[in-house]
Amino acid sequence: MKAEKITKPANGYLMLLIILILFFGGIVIAIAKENPLFLLSSLIGFFGLFGFILVNPNTSKVILLFGKYIGTIKDNGLYWANPLYRKKGISLRASNFDSERLKVNDKLGNPIMISTILVWRVTDTYKAAFDVDNYENFVRVQTDAAVRKLASMYPYDNFADEGHDEDITLRSSVNEVSEALEKEIEERLSIAGIEVLEARIGYLAYAQEIASAMLKRQQATAIVAARHKIVQGAVEMVEMALLELNKKQIVDLDDERKAAMVSNLLVILCGDKEASPVVNTGTLSH
Repeated sequence: MKAEKITKPANGYLMLLIILILFFGGIVIAIAKENPLFLLSSLIGFFGLFGFILVNPNTSKVILLFGKYIGTIKDNGLYWANPLYRKKGISLRASNFDSERLKVNDKLGNPIMISTILVWRVTDTYKAAFDVDNYENFVRVQTDAAVRKLASMYPYDNFADEGHDEDITLRSSVNEVSEALEKEIEERLSIAGIEVLEARIGYLAYAQEIASAMLKRQQATAIVAARHKIVQGAVEMVEMALLELNKKQIVDLDDERKAAMVSNLLVILCGDKEASPVVNTGTLSH
């Protein structure tokens, strides 16, 4: 037997009635007949009490007889089977697993802290019971291994200025990374008959020793990008101003005056602080 087999033993309520009749009936008859042989019926009834199996909703019982797999009971209720059967309970409920924060290196070699949140459940009780030693511990170990592998496949963030422009990153590509993580974990847990319902990155950050430096780097990158946008907008505004002045013939500017005007406008538009205008009461030449 290498696969799960669903079985359904005898009705427990009917067997409870029969066992009670055997147990108490044997005692009554033995007293009435004054024959202790009728106590064998009570002994059989007492032995039959050990054959009851209670299966709660979303749980299962794996049945063994002297090491041989008999089957699995998945329907909830009260049942009765051979008292010599060994019963092993396995939960079919969905379970959450929040892994520890692991320190690993991303694709670029940067140390990061990462953890995952996994939602899983058992679908094949035979594999969970017999193909792995402890399926719950198997989930924890294999999830950690999958997270370590995933972190080494993608960079934490894009570094386009250094020639590392990746389509998928751990920080920005949440859906793609979660899909890859779920697929990786599911492949590892299939041997234990476990279905992965959801796998998500629960925590992601740079390791403490480089967190401060990476924060400064991100801030510098943001400042450079903002400056680039400001300068681009300022040049377009200066160009528009010169075109409008020339189009409406408000003032005739030579190359030297245009250069001075462009310089002044760029200083005003690109400066960190507000400009303090100086009123010229003379002429443009003096």
